[in-house]
Formats: sequence, structure tokens, C-alpha cells
Amino acid sequence: MEKSLNYDKKKKEVVFIDQRKLPLNKEIVKCSTFDDMREAIFEMKLRGAPLIGVAGAFGLLLWCFENRSKYISTASAAAVNKFERDFTAACDQMAKTRPTAVNLKWACSRILDSVLKSSANKGKIDFVIDELEKLCVKMDAEDIAICEAIGAHGARYIAEKHGKNLRILTHCNAGALATCGYGTALGVIRGAHQMKILKHVLADETRPYLQGARITAFELAEDKIPYYLICDNMAGWLMKKGEIDLIITGADRVAANGDSANKIGTYSLSVLAHENKIPFYIAAPESTFDLSLKNGEGIPIEERTPLEVTNVCGVQIAPHGAKVKNPAFDVSPAKYINAIITEKGVIEKPFVKNIKRAFSN
Repeated sequence: MEKSLNYDKKKKEVVFIDQRKLPLNKEIVKCSTFDDMREAIFEMKLRGAPLIGVAGAFGLLLWCFENRSKYISTASAAAVNKFERDFTAACDQMAKTRPTAVNLKWACSRILDSVLKSSANKGKIDFVIDELEKLCVKMDAEDIAICEAIGAHGARYIAEKHGKNLRILTHCNAGALATCGYGTALGVIRGAHQMKILKHVLADETRPYLQGARITAFELAEDKIPYYLICDNMAGWLMKKGEIDLIITGADRVAANGDSANKIGTYSLSVLAHENKIPFYIAAPESTFDLSLKNGEGIPIEERTPLEVTNVCGVQIAPHGAKVKNPAFDVSPAKYINAIITEKGVIEKPFVKNIKRAFSN
């Protein structure tokens, strides 16, 4: 897969594929302003917890480029203080763009900490922006390395646990296009394919936004990984028939006890997997863990527009005026999760102790 996000340093632009148009069209989006990037994240032109974290960081860099002239007219302490206050407000605004995926909040916090530190050290706006630009580029590269590590750890783990000729179900899209490259759940699947232990993937279509049908299937086809596309409501029956060996999904937020939020429909899979004695795994980086939450009850669930349910690819499929509920995420209880695959290794139960141990440094 090609890289999902690119930064043009010369033009001060962030460039990526409009994922809403996949798989039939590869339309390129170029963001040069803070509002452009916020709109792109909210409208899901790019999506996926790790990717929107890095995209949000670049959006804050664009804010600096846009507003630079307001603060450099003088090198006074007052100008620096105003820059810090305004930038803090921009970070808060960006972090709230999509509330469930903690990676966006994590990235904004990391960016803000760095800016306040470099501002205090030098007191020069240009220096602060230069340092921020370096950090954004670093975060982009870090995410790819993290996903490759998740893929390697996960592939070795499932090979040891489950052998080969594996039939793996995944839900939504946790691949290269949900990250800066390679992917989390699809990173494990890519690793399994390279190790020749994968028979095929079963990709849920993932209603209502169809990330599985449009994006996961696209990625698998691009990488020539064998797969079947299935409707969401087929998964349970295929489990019962013995046609699924294990399930791997990504996550948008993992609580301290292992409860994991992911795209709506994941909770149902975790229950069905438990009923059918099928291993259920989460693949996620450290930035997806929210250790401030004791359990999943505190995870905010984003409610999105009814149009995503009443329309498919711009075509109305429901009666006009239909009332709609559209929670974008749900939470799978830790009791239904066998293990969580991270860049630091595979975390097994008991989750509370082992999650804390994995991320204590």
C-alpha cells in the first residue's frame, strides 16, 4: 500500500487520498489550513484512530503557519504568551473534532507539551514552529514503525497459538489507510500473510460507512492477500459453521482494564466469538490506551449524522423522515478479549496488571 498521508514541506500542505471515494476513485485532497484539516477529519476524508492523531498534529502545524504573522511582529513576552494561549485553544478545538478515538487527544497533548516547552526555552515563534514541524514528521515515521512492530508481534503470536492456514475475520478498517502506513489489525494480517500462515481474510462490510467493503477490501486486493467480503450479519453464522479461526480488530480507545472501543458492530463480534469459542484479539498502539479510564463505561461514543444510515453512496435507501440512531462505536468488554497486540508485545490477561506493566515506562 502507498503511504496514507504525505507532508509537502515546501508548499506547507498535507496530502492524502479522500477515503470516502474509495475503492473506485483515488481523489487527492490537499489541506493547507487548520480548518481544512479539521473538516477532513470530521467528514472522514481520512479516518482511523492512529492516522487522525498524526493528521491532527499536522493540522496544528498548519495553524501555526496561518497565524505566524500575528505573533512575530515583536519578540515580546506578551506576544509569546498570547501565542501560547491561542495555540492551546486550537489544540482543544482539534482534540474535540472526533471524541472517541483517544489518539487525537493524545497527539494534541503531545504537540501542546512540545510547543510550550520550546516556547519557554527560546521565546521565538519561528523556533517553536520549526520544532513543531520536526515533531510532526517524527510522529508520522514513528507510527509506521509502531504498526510494523504490532504486525510482527501479532503474526508470531498467532502462529504459535493457532498454527497455519488461518481464516481471520476483521471488522472495519485498521490497515495502512487507518494509520500512517502498514496498519494495526491489518498489520498483523499482513505479517501472517508474509509468514505464509494465512489462508484468507473475511472482511465485514462494516455498516453504515462500509469501511470494510470500501477500504479493507481495497487494501487486501492491492496487496494480493486472499479475502472474502461478507455482510456484517453473516459473521455469527460463519463462526457457528466453523469457517472462522480467529478475529482481529483495531481499537479507538482501550481502558485500563482492557475494555476496548472500536467501530460499531465490534461488540457483537466479541459476544459471538465468546459463544462460539473463537479467539478474539485487539491490535492497537500505546497511544490508543487511556489509562485514566478504569473501564469502558467512561469512553465517549460519537453519534454521527443520520445520513450515513439513510443513504448509501449518496443514494437514499430509507423513507424520508425516518428517525435514526447512529452511534459510530461500541465497547467490547475485556472478558471477551483474549489478548491485546501492541508494539511492545502481546498483552495477555490479567489485563489490569499487564497493561500497567507494559506501559509503565
